[in-house]
Amino acid sequence: MGDFSFTPNDAIFENREALLEEWTPDSLVGRDKELTRYHAALQPVINNETPSNVFLYGKSGVGKTAATRYLLRTLERDATDVPELELTTIEVNCDGLNTSYQVAVKLVNELREPGRQISNTGYPQASVYEFLFDELDAYGGTVLIVLDEVDHIGDDSLLYKLSRARSNGDISEAKLGVIGISNDLDFRTQLSSKVQSSLCEKEVSFSAYDADELRLVLEQRERVAFQDTVLEDGVIAMCAAYGAKDSGDARKALDLLLEAGDVARESGSDVVTESHVQEARERVQTDQVVEGIQNYSQHGKLVLYALTRLHERGDTPVRTREVVETYRSVAHSEGVSPVSERSVRDYLGELAQLGITGVTEHNRGKDGGKYNEHQLEQSVSAVRSGLSTLLESA
Repeated sequence: MGDFSFTPNDAIFENREALLEEWTPDSLVGRDKELTRYHAALQPVINNETPSNVFLYGKSGVGKTAATRYLLRTLERDATDVPELELTTIEVNCDGLNTSYQVAVKLVNELREPGRQISNTGYPQASVYEFLFDELDAYGGTVLIVLDEVDHIGDDSLLYKLSRARSNGDISEAKLGVIGISNDLDFRTQLSSKVQSSLCEKEVSFSAYDADELRLVLEQRERVAFQDTVLEDGVIAMCAAYGAKDSGDARKALDLLLEAGDVARESGSDVVTESHVQEARERVQTDQVVEGIQNYSQHGKLVLYALTRLHERGDTPVRTREVVETYRSVAHSEGVSPVSERSVRDYLGELAQLGITGVTEHNRGKDGGKYNEHQLEQSVSAVRSGLSTLLESA
């Protein structure tokens, strides 16, 4: 049996944490246009004026949260030089908080000391709002509330109350500003017109990073994260190119660079090469496939399982009707009622869009007609990992 003792090995990384999502750099690169607009929207705060409500939107991984943390940290620092300005900032991530009530409770508890916390249930909504406004007025000064992933809140009530608290007379002592951050580009159009006009006083749209902007982000992190001269030429450019291709998501580009460093370290190399990036790419893609399958609906998983069984029997590429038949027998063995043939076709279409399966259309002319054939596009091991919870109960 091999020796699995642990010894420190820092030939590759100087500070690996600098490649993680939560690490906030001293300056933000690749977002000049967005930062200029965002900075202007926050300017009233430093003038000790009533803050504007700001709404940020853009796809995941394009720097909205990082820009917010960076600018608020700078604002808090500079506010100490303005004697009459008292600034409080509160950040709440709304992921997992589905209602205005839950978010309001969270805000009350953020503002209160540990001994005065309130529970998640048992109060009328109006009372929770009253607690919140009382706490805001008790703080006084300027208060900025950041609601990250605000599109998770299923109703408009809190956004309406907060964005109009001053004009509705709910608060009198505090100057309140709300910063809403959304990955859902359509979220603001779904808001009621009243909320839209008050919450979206200032809007900042974050576009996807292009390869040049991603290169700047990666170079900034590289200087902190890696030992000197361990990255071969081309590694950063390759990670940036893949990141731009993966919807301009900086997180994915950083994950890829981190994984490439890990691959190099595992293999005992003292440099990170383009081939390490290629291997890291395969690993990261496999992880994404597994996660995508795990989050998929039950019948979608059963359709995929049916196709996987056909693949393992050597029967793929396979026509839709055979997938339907196998899916029906799999569903019956799982004790669930199968969905319609049309729904199975829809699931196969979705799986192809996700890149998990592939579909080829055949046209045999007038007599033969048209039909589709399906096959797996990902490794059986990745698919089976994603289906593991389903297979354990099979």
